[in-house]
Amino acid sequence: MSTFKDLLIWQKAMNLVTDIYKSTKSFPKDEQFGLTSQIRRSSVSIPSNIAEGYGRHGKNDYLKFLHISLSSLFEMQTQIEIAKNIDYLNENNFKILYEDSRELERMLVSFINKIKDRK
Repeated sequence: MSTFKDLLIWQKAMNLVTDIYKSTKSFPKDEQFGLTSQIRRSSVSIPSNIAEGYGRHGKNDYLKFLHISLSSLFEMQTQIEIAKNIDYLNENNFKILYEDSRELERMLVSFINKIKDRK
């Protein structure tokens, strides 16, 4: 593996960010600096922290950034649930985003555990 771009978790996270941006495009304009911005920032944080951790030296630094990425994912999951509850996301769009985020969550947890077990 030569770069963080080769990591499947980074690729999946980038796809999720793209889908989040497309889904939030239709949110009300008065939410531009509210929920829209929050969801986008938390989703952008996921692949960003995966990449930043990859560039750090040492297992503990890498794990720290992977945990931040996971926390941002949980934040985004909460925010899309809020968006669904206030009818900014329809049920189908929410389900797709949520299932994709859950898949990424499982992958991230597995990757974190793999890094932890390295000597």
